[in-house]
Amino acid sequence: MAATPLTSFQDIRTEWEQLLSVSPVNTLFLTPQWQEVWWDTFGDGRGMAGFYVRTPEGLTAIASLFRCGDTLSFVGNPDTFDYNDFMVVPGYEASFFDTLLRCLEEQSCNALKLFSLIEHSPTLSYLPDIARGRGYSVEVEQEDVTSGVALPSSWDEYLSLLSKKDRHELRRKLRRLESSADWRWYVLTDRESVAGRLQDFINLMRLSRRDKDEYMTPTRERFFHDITERMAQLGLVKLFFMEVDGQPVATSLCFDYASSRLLYNSGYNPEYAYFSVGLLLNALCLKEAIEQGMQYFDFLRGSEPYKHHLGGEQRSLYRMVVRRS
Repeated sequence: MAATPLTSFQDIRTEWEQLLSVSPVNTLFLTPQWQEVWWDTFGDGRGMAGFYVRTPEGLTAIASLFRCGDTLSFVGNPDTFDYNDFMVVPGYEASFFDTLLRCLEEQSCNALKLFSLIEHSPTLSYLPDIARGRGYSVEVEQEDVTSGVALPSSWDEYLSLLSKKDRHELRRKLRRLESSADWRWYVLTDRESVAGRLQDFINLMRLSRRDKDEYMTPTRERFFHDITERMAQLGLVKLFFMEVDGQPVATSLCFDYASSRLLYNSGYNPEYAYFSVGLLLNALCLKEAIEQGMQYFDFLRGSEPYKHHLGGEQRSLYRMVVRRS
């Protein structure tokens, strides 16, 4: 396999999107648009070191990588990418990973550090044996968990999938909100509306938990503004709000991609915790996804209890480090 250096997220965009659509790891975070926004925000001082492979059949693989010292890593990081991977047409894995190791050597690098690999990733299946066969050391460890739920065709059917306790609690909390407060929820999708309310989302996100407040540095806040703008251009954004007595009290930022709804982040006003506004809005996001015919609701990275209570099934995320001996 001959590798061509990847120097832009624009030059092969159409082929990139076509390749991603047939990749076993097709995810929003691997789109050229998501990667380009991340690079524009966080790429200062880094050098692109990725490549793509074209055969007579067309584009068969993309390795979106950057170089830091003598190490190559995926474009992106676990703070902003819930999933990451190489994009490879099924059947070309062995030759691609052989090319990957050859490129590592040609760039005089000593290590590959790969984050956020989902448990069914072909990289986990193929790369360790190929690398060890060429004398590399390979370390694989669990990085985090992610969870999601396959969506049925109706809300009632979804409720029937929950445990008896979780189903009872969700209905009880909805009844309590409906009987005790003047409330409504709604979703914004167009660019201007999303841009105009994104600061409200960020404020509620920061208010909801101390770690989220600490997470939202000025650079990450800029990333949130830029990524929602780009995703809104593509028609992928769903920004949800819940109001009580006319005041926004909960919010959820979702992206719809490849028949899945991704709950990227959320927040709420702790003063309204009695009404479980955060959990209920996320449940309503899921309900709306069912109504829109989505097939999967992805709660993404993290082991927060509400994900389990809303039916999420956990999967593992892994990190892999490959080193030259």
